[in-house]
Amino acid sequence: MTQLRPDEGTPVYAISVAAQIAGLHPQTLRQYDRLGLVSPDRVGGRNRLYSLRDIARLREVARLSAEGVNLAGIQRILTLESEIERLRSEVGLLRAEVQRLRPSLAARSDSPGTALVVWRPRPADRSR
Repeated sequence: MTQLRPDEGTPVYAISVAAQIAGLHPQTLRQYDRLGLVSPDRVGGRNRLYSLRDIARLREVARLSAEGVNLAGIQRILTLESEIERLRSEVGLLRAEVQRLRPSLAARSDSPGTALVVWRPRPADRSR
């Protein structure tokens, strides 16, 4: 028998279920949504549906809050963590591109008549 399980990003949990899974009160989830800390999908423009990713984020917000971080600080931390993930992904893509281009760059540098000169001016002599 195959078991159906949603992926991390599929919004399937109503606010009451998400609150229970995250160990929070539904009103807390509404507050986090108003503040933009966790933004669930909306069904029919009204009912919130949470994904497993949303629930993990709720737990992270609750953990940071329990450690004494205020909600503005939590928002900043989450924003920076998202930026770090985006940059890591971009670095991975750039590394792959460098690996892809490396053979053709090596072939070009072996051909005669090509050179790269880097010039850096000397710092001014202060004793004059």
